[in-house]
Amino acid sequence: MSHSHDGGRSTTTATGAVLALVGAPNAGKSSVFNRLTGLRVRTANYPGVTVTHSTGVVSDSHRSIQLVDLPGTYGLTPVSPDEHVVLDHLEGRLPGTRAPDALLVVVDATTLRRSLSLVAQALATDRPCAVVLTMTDELDVRGGRLDAHSLSQALGIPVYPVVGHRGRGVPALREGLLDWPSWQAPVLLPPADDRAQLDGWILSVLDRVAYRPAGPPTGSRSLDSVLLHPVWGLVTFAVVMAAFFQAIFTLAAPLQGYVESFFGWLGGIAAADIGNPLLADLVSTGLIGGIGGVLVFLPQIILLFTLLSLLEGVGYLARAAVLMDRVMAISGLDGRAFVSMLSSIACAVPGIMSTRTMPSSRDRIATMLAAPLMPCSARLPVYLLLTGMLVPTTARWGPFGMQGLALFALYLAGGISAMIAASVLRATVLRRGGLPFYLELPPFRMPTLRTLAQTVWSPVRMFLRKVGTIILVANLVLWALLTFPSRTAETAQMSPAEASSYTLDHSFAASIGHAVEPVFEPLGFDWRINIGLVSAMAAREVFVSTLGQVAAAQDPENPKDVLRTMTFTDGAHVGERVFTAPTIVALLVYFVFAMQCISTLAVMRRESNSWRWPAFSFVSLTLLAWAAAWVARAVALAVT
Repeated sequence: MSHSHDGGRSTTTATGAVLALVGAPNAGKSSVFNRLTGLRVRTANYPGVTVTHSTGVVSDSHRSIQLVDLPGTYGLTPVSPDEHVVLDHLEGRLPGTRAPDALLVVVDATTLRRSLSLVAQALATDRPCAVVLTMTDELDVRGGRLDAHSLSQALGIPVYPVVGHRGRGVPALREGLLDWPSWQAPVLLPPADDRAQLDGWILSVLDRVAYRPAGPPTGSRSLDSVLLHPVWGLVTFAVVMAAFFQAIFTLAAPLQGYVESFFGWLGGIAAADIGNPLLADLVSTGLIGGIGGVLVFLPQIILLFTLLSLLEGVGYLARAAVLMDRVMAISGLDGRAFVSMLSSIACAVPGIMSTRTMPSSRDRIATMLAAPLMPCSARLPVYLLLTGMLVPTTARWGPFGMQGLALFALYLAGGISAMIAASVLRATVLRRGGLPFYLELPPFRMPTLRTLAQTVWSPVRMFLRKVGTIILVANLVLWALLTFPSRTAETAQMSPAEASSYTLDHSFAASIGHAVEPVFEPLGFDWRINIGLVSAMAAREVFVSTLGQVAAAQDPENPKDVLRTMTFTDGAHVGERVFTAPTIVALLVYFVFAMQCISTLAVMRRESNSWRWPAFSFVSLTLLAWAAAWVARAVALAVT
């Protein structure tokens, strides 16, 4: 690797170089990174810490560099764990990584005055720097003015104006990035260590470039007066969420039917064409039926993430975070915690990992322990299955279907429970004063289809990977437990339905279900439901495929209606229906609270660096789930 000198600084030629992308949250950094690297992106954690960074390659026919997208930061004076990692990366203190050869600082043109502080700190590292000027279209629309060439002259470094989500200016930026050894350097570094002098430097730059700040976003003042109103804002939030969950039921239902039919057809082919009966059952029931029982809810999951991404892209979720900052204050937390909890709707794992942006360690622990109560996408298949059994599709309340309202109520119950849990923790073992909450409100804008697709694909890919690994293995193990020990002699003279039911009743899985029956009998659960609860410890979605396999094992000819007609096979309730309304209510409430995710416990252990908090979370939430389910069943029995 060859070196050249520019202004007394040692630099490295383009090929093999590492450049870091630095910028504030919501400055458009990720859009720039995605446009520059395309699909050549690798996301991983830093060695020894759970802070995520993305690495991509930018190249042409003869040059190539590695671009690292660092976590968002408002400055290089670290406050949160995320910001500590940024500084450690820039100074080469992280094992397995090297300090970048140059920095690409992403600056939001609409917040230039504040952003120049980060630029000054980047220049103070005394390495080649360039500025990527984003949101220039927004600045123009809102009546602001900024000339990129004048800013480049004032700073003494290259400035590249881009509109990241549209791809405008990206070719010139890519060319300049690959030619980074030729970047000019400022004659005099800004006074980054002295606040008063730094403020003077910022004002002089703004004056030199004749910067005119952007006015309020077009139409946002009137919208924000409603969306951020302490009363009307909450009403709007409730209406938006109710419509959100209504859409999940109504829009995805036809697609769900197609997916269900496809896997039913595929399983039927496997059962008919595979000669060995045991292998045929393994493929059709354990593999296709088990995976299909979870993938049948893929349309709802895709729609869930699409709607969430759309709300985030248009700028509504940031306003919801500011609005909920007032509500979160009741629990002793702030809008940062709401952002982490909102991330947990996709999955508790990224939600817990996002707590690293919180400056207070006590707030991090409180949010970390509360996040698993948020209704993650893993609960969605369970909710959809049980709600569909409990609430008729024709039931309505005004313009809303009752199934959608029931789903909204479950999600609301999870969110309120998370707040209460955080409040209790902050009032007892995690007492401490709060820190100021700051969040930049993005302008209202419609995200591009490309951005929306990229945002949705990431969690959907995570779900499909989970289906292909954890859920697949769990289903194959479950099939074996439901099938063995095989009793060929006893079932030889039985009909297929009688033989399947007999095998199920005498399987290893039945032994497990009966073993834990004393624990769950007060909740109205029989041993077959217990099998699902035990298997759901691997992943909540497995509960759905477990009931599907149980139904297929009990009646392979007509498994679809088995759950509705399933009856107790022993005990005081023999002959009575298993899935009564009180039992379904108890099951739903149990899943609202129970900690049933090995991955969540593992990441909680890594984030807290102790087994103390994961153990506390598992035990406390399991006991809470049991008690809440018992109360819910008692109330349901009283009113039915």
